[in-house]
Amino acid sequence: MDLGLKGKSVVVTAASKGLGKATALAFAREGARVIISSRNSEELQKACEDIIAVTHNENVSYHVCDVKKAEDITDLMNVAVEKNGSIDVLINNAGGPPAGGFEQFSDEDWQSAFELNLLSFVRTSRAAIPHMQKAGGGRIVNIASSSIKQSLDNLILSNTFRAGIVGLAKSLSQEYAEDNILVNTVGPGRIATERVEQLDGIRADKLGVAVEELKAQTEQSIPIKRYGEPDEFAKMLVFLGSDANTYVTGQSFVVDGGLVKAL
Repeated sequence: MDLGLKGKSVVVTAASKGLGKATALAFAREGARVIISSRNSEELQKACEDIIAVTHNENVSYHVCDVKKAEDITDLMNVAVEKNGSIDVLINNAGGPPAGGFEQFSDEDWQSAFELNLLSFVRTSRAAIPHMQKAGGGRIVNIASSSIKQSLDNLILSNTFRAGIVGLAKSLSQEYAEDNILVNTVGPGRIATERVEQLDGIRADKLGVAVEELKAQTEQSIPIKRYGEPDEFAKMLVFLGSDANTYVTGQSFVVDGGLVKAL
């Protein structure tokens, strides 16, 4: 299947590691012109070098961007357009908020999670959409969490704001369908990333068990009986962000090996 991504301009936020980096690498494999961003310049440079080494795609670059800062987002989008002519695909991603229950978080914690995990997606989409309209279409894919389908224990901030991403995507998909801008959301289940390792460690400490024991128990609850790999997750985003996707919009998916039991 020809995904039609060769030469397309792709922006991936929070892409110095984890799911963002895996997604950027997958787009680079398809010959896209990719700009990755995060707050850490050294990690970004290393990620960029890694992606180029694996894919031999020299059209991969990076730009430092703190997605909690509106001016950084504007600058990132301007750089993408200057470098690559437009923005054809936007992959919205951000680091996960802290784990914890309702009584643990202050107003400042809620505000910080809102700015990181929902407002940043609003701002990036608002900055990218005019360029997509001018180009005759585009694709926006949001990376969220499996909590978009089923809430997760001890992750109230994620449960709240990831649901907001789904509402945002559904609204944008309705408003911009006539502009051929398709908007979807994908949530990872237990994918082997540093974030999941961190959450496993927190949960293991809370239960008083070893991390290895917790992971083994979790794997037994996944129908496929293992954690997913970042590249397996990225494949879904590449399809949704490609020209091969011509009719899927306003939808939310989980890539989880069958873990989530919600319909």
